[in-house]
Amino acid sequence: MADRPQSGELFGVPYNFERPSIRRLLSSYWQPGDSMLVEKPFGIGYTLNLANWRSWIVLAVAGAMLWLEQSSGGASTEDRDDDDGEPVEVVVD
Repeated sequence: MADRPQSGELFGVPYNFERPSIRRLLSSYWQPGDSMLVEKPFGIGYTLNLANWRSWIVLAVAGAMLWLEQSSGGASTEDRDDDDGEPVEVVVD
């Protein structure tokens, strides 16, 4: 079996399956001067660059959405309206 490359790009999406070192892990999430998205240190795709201020906004919005979902109980308005747990009869003409 031929040796396959451990890192590269496939259809414009980067991948890296080399064993990551601690230095590479830490430096991949903090890259001042780069864009909001940077290549993942291990795996497929991109991750947030925590040195970019836009990444912190994305994390704050995601955290707020998670907090709102958990504080509402995760139930939608359809689930809360008169849900007795009884079967509903549906008549189709």
